[in-house]
Amino acid sequence: MYLSCTESLAPLEIQLFKNSEGEYACYRIPAIIKTQEGTLMAFAEGRKTGCSDFGNVDILLRMSYDDGLHWTEMEVVAEFGGLQAGNPAPVEDLFDPRFPEGRVFLFYNTGDVSEHNMRLGKGVREVHFITSTDQGKNWSKPTNITNQVHFNSTTTQAEKDWRTNATTPGHAIQLTKAPYTGRIYVPANHSQGEPQEGFNEYRAYGFYTDNHGKDFQTSPDINMPSSNEAIGVELTDGSLMLNVREQNGARKERLIAISTTGGKQWDTEYFDTELISPVCQSSVLLFKGKQDTILLYSGPNSRTNREKMTVKGSLDSGKNGF
Repeated sequence: MYLSCTESLAPLEIQLFKNSEGEYACYRIPAIIKTQEGTLMAFAEGRKTGCSDFGNVDILLRMSYDDGLHWTEMEVVAEFGGLQAGNPAPVEDLFDPRFPEGRVFLFYNTGDVSEHNMRLGKGVREVHFITSTDQGKNWSKPTNITNQVHFNSTTTQAEKDWRTNATTPGHAIQLTKAPYTGRIYVPANHSQGEPQEGFNEYRAYGFYTDNHGKDFQTSPDINMPSSNEAIGVELTDGSLMLNVREQNGARKERLIAISTTGGKQWDTEYFDTELISPVCQSSVLLFKGKQDTILLYSGPNSRTNREKMTVKGSLDSGKNGF
């Protein structure tokens, strides 16, 4: 994971997580936010023995207080013994009157078997969050919200038979526009029932809270079979957009879902022909400049390989690019 910053117009590149440095053989699934206090918080999975998704995996954090020029040492903020804690999805809650200085949430998953075995129903995935009210210096104990957001064999809705689960990866978001001001939304995906060819039992969805983490509700599944990793953004008109990976690789384009109800239902779903992609994670952000508001997308500009990393922009909420 790299972060680029500028000092006196001279580019500076700092490598935050380097494979085989420290206690971990591999670092994957980066996520970064900047708090209202100006703290940069960079998260990543630290994989102890290799780059495989499953194994002894911890969630790590490094922080910067000077716009990325200097960084704290890595620290573990979430773990699951010798098993898997992953898919960090951070977001800062700026609308809780109890914490006017802001409260950072970190959502993540735990798992006790590989994704292959999870699809077969041989393990359990759970969803947790931790919070910090002092810019990441200290963190709460984990809160397990699986019973509200992932309906597997351990929950009160076991008949839904959700098996795999992954939060975003990338980041969660907080909606700012009425009538959903303050809603924290976490894009996610799950598999349901027995494995199907082409991962077609996968569905992207999401979950959200309107009371700062006390209770959660789920969005309906995206209709498209094999919809998988998703990342969200609030558009200028207040709509919620999900940008979704298609796991079966049939289209090699990003799937888009739009909700005008803050994720309560999906108004439209379509493939964006301008956002070509192999089967891969991508990212989307809304950049608010002095003159323009730009929807930015980053991902591999290729249908075949994870290559040609590209940033694309749109001035009209993704209708047209430039």
